[in-house]
Amino acid sequence: MRFPFAITHAWREARSSWRRIGLYMGSITLGVAALVAINSLRSSVIASVELESRTLLGADLRLGAGRAFSPRIQAVIDSAIAKGVPTTYVTRTASMAYVQRTGATRLVQVRGVGRDYPYYGTIKTQPAGLWNAFRSQRAVLVDPAVLVQLGAAVGDSLNVGISRFIIAGTVDMPTDVSFQGALGPRVFMSDSLLPATGVLAFGSLARYEVYMKIPSDVTLNAFTSSHEAVFRTEQTRWDTADKQARQLTRALDNLTRFLSLVGLTALLLGGIGVASAVNVFVKEKLPSIAVLRCLGARQSSVFTAYLLQAGLLGVAGAAVGVLIGLVLQAFIPRMVHSFLPVEIGFTIDWIAIGAGLLIGAWVATVFALIPLLTVRDVSPLQALRREYDAITPRRDVWRALAYVSLFASVVLISLWQAPAWRIALAFSAGIGATVILLWLTALFLVRATRRFFPRGAAYVYRQGVSNLFRPHNQTVAVTLSLGFGVFLIGTLYLVQRNLLDRIAIDEGTNRPNLLMFDIQSDQRKGVEDILRTHHATGVQITPMVTARIAAINGVPVANIPADSDGAPNGADNVRDRRRARPEAWALRREYRNTYRAELAPTEKLLAGKWWNNPRNGGPPRISVDTGLSENLKVKIGDRITWDVQGRQVETVIANLRSVNWAQFSPNFFVVFEPGVLEQAPQTMIALARKEGDTERSELQRDLVRAYPNVSSIDLGVVQKTLDGIVDKVTMVIRFLALFSILGGIIVLIGALTTSRFQRTRESALLKTLGAGRAQVGRILFTEYLALGVLAGLTGMLLSGVAGWALIRFFFKFPFRIPVPQLLALWVGVAVLTVAIGLLNSRDVLNRPPLVVLREAE
Repeated sequence: MRFPFAITHAWREARSSWRRIGLYMGSITLGVAALVAINSLRSSVIASVELESRTLLGADLRLGAGRAFSPRIQAVIDSAIAKGVPTTYVTRTASMAYVQRTGATRLVQVRGVGRDYPYYGTIKTQPAGLWNAFRSQRAVLVDPAVLVQLGAAVGDSLNVGISRFIIAGTVDMPTDVSFQGALGPRVFMSDSLLPATGVLAFGSLARYEVYMKIPSDVTLNAFTSSHEAVFRTEQTRWDTADKQARQLTRALDNLTRFLSLVGLTALLLGGIGVASAVNVFVKEKLPSIAVLRCLGARQSSVFTAYLLQAGLLGVAGAAVGVLIGLVLQAFIPRMVHSFLPVEIGFTIDWIAIGAGLLIGAWVATVFALIPLLTVRDVSPLQALRREYDAITPRRDVWRALAYVSLFASVVLISLWQAPAWRIALAFSAGIGATVILLWLTALFLVRATRRFFPRGAAYVYRQGVSNLFRPHNQTVAVTLSLGFGVFLIGTLYLVQRNLLDRIAIDEGTNRPNLLMFDIQSDQRKGVEDILRTHHATGVQITPMVTARIAAINGVPVANIPADSDGAPNGADNVRDRRRARPEAWALRREYRNTYRAELAPTEKLLAGKWWNNPRNGGPPRISVDTGLSENLKVKIGDRITWDVQGRQVETVIANLRSVNWAQFSPNFFVVFEPGVLEQAPQTMIALARKEGDTERSELQRDLVRAYPNVSSIDLGVVQKTLDGIVDKVTMVIRFLALFSILGGIIVLIGALTTSRFQRTRESALLKTLGAGRAQVGRILFTEYLALGVLAGLTGMLLSGVAGWALIRFFFKFPFRIPVPQLLALWVGVAVLTVAIGLLNSRDVLNRPPLVVLREAE
């Protein structure tokens, strides 16, 4: 069977040149592997969450509030119980736990659970079978982390509040999906025993919940719909298994889509490598193409042959990437298993596999298309006259369509991967801007080096640097590819480092490292005495008064339309009306306010005047955080009426201030002027500093012995927890970003391999003229070092700009450059480039010049 010329020629060329162009396809492989792994993982996680939705919630419906249920909500619950709906209560709070045998203390998450909780899921205890039995005893079940962190064992006594319990065993609870466990392990007890502990005193941070089993979706929807208005009015949150599953899958889907964008950069980097490889490949094939033209081959046939070759290599590279991606899919969950709410099984997502194959082949083809269009301009005359080399690419509709296809492909793939279309467009614009800036910066640095390099330098250094500008050089291509990888890694590192610096607790400063809360007014002096006895420094005690907004400018909250109450987004006038509405959460949340006479160090006055002078009549003055004022749609002069434990207090906004929420400090949305809340029921929070981990533990031990209701947090432990969370997330991002670096390395190897013939011939001529092996080696060393320095410097400069922009305008933090780390990255790239270049040029140094010249002839 005879195949068309384009197919047979593409097959012959692929067999003879697959090693050269196939190296570039390795970067396509890496990009496809990242996309397949993340997209397959996303599908597996979402499927697992949806399958286990009832287990994750523990029921079909959960009602929750920040204080004991109001009579209206309790009436709804009682009516459901009267109709036979299985119902159970759970109370969540935080408290210090103290093990008498070891003397260790730790903040724990206390759960007072009802008899039938949870309705779904299997509870595993050690020893087995304790979940129902332990409630009949004065005993608790704990997370395994409690035993590790407190040095305790099953059978030990555990003090929670003013009560003492026996640790009956450990429990593995599949429900209770939250990040609170990152700051304290859980302790489970019967809800009937929780009040006696004293941890539910006035002002305690507690969450009251009721769980209902309503298996019928129709009955559940009817129940929530009929009571939704009551839930909203009474500030009671309701969650169904499906609703929580949607929230979890939406969050996980957004996270994995962001990670997919990181993998997509590796794929686009591979496309740059393909374009560079095909460009050099076409230049070397010009004489062969001219001969084919002399033998009667049509331009379209030759062009189609090489385009088929690029497509076939793209499919091959994508197929290998799919296999690697499936391996990564099984590996990545182990890196972040502590953040996944369910066990993720290995399932093959055929849609992700098909999309990976299609996108990989398409990216390889569309990036190869632009340099391949040069084939159409090859004349048969070039086979006879080598000086007829200058080919001016035609500026026709096909070349314009090729560029449009390239840009459209990047946008469409980004739209498929990104969480939102705005992010996709921003990502596409960022990729385009980065590539253009890399290209322009590379050209500038190359020309600047050529112009300003010392003329009096030694010959080997001048020759090595001048090699950057020889015909068929790959300087710009290497700078683009390797510089892009450095740019991505550098940007991620700068953002991570600056964010960690904002939340870091510096042991060498006077920043507080111990937080105490739920201090009652009559306990203040005793707490101060304990802190003084332990020589704690920097003690700050701040009052805190709980309140809710009752009205704004005389309009009750119930009559104020919030953004979540309006019609769905549609016409522009509807969106404009919703922009003018307050946020629902800001109207209905419970506030913890304070009062003081001065600004805190973490605050800055933005508008209005502080109360330096006594109030001359009128409502009491308050200071509002500028972010909250935007959410409430209020300004200076507006009046807010507060419900302070049943008493109405009307206030006027005197000023707006910004708050640095990133620092560990007693920050508040609303601050009252003195003389208003002093007699209101209140609790205290305290900050202090105590050097030494052991000393802080002893202070916490004495504090919990004297005042069991007072909870304290060692901010050093919090810092370690935050570091662990950030490190695990960034580990995945860095792991995927590594694909971009590997892609840059592959493109680097391919670029040096492609121009090895030119380098080999020049080295042979130098040896013939008397240059020694060591001299040629120094020339190559200089060239590779210059390439690495240029690529690393370009990527590092752009990562500094991108990191500054993200920190300054997105996170709105001051920006600091970790100079030593970036310099280490720069040096590492230069060393890597030299190592790969010299390893790839062994033939250049070892082959006799006569053999090389005969082959060239």
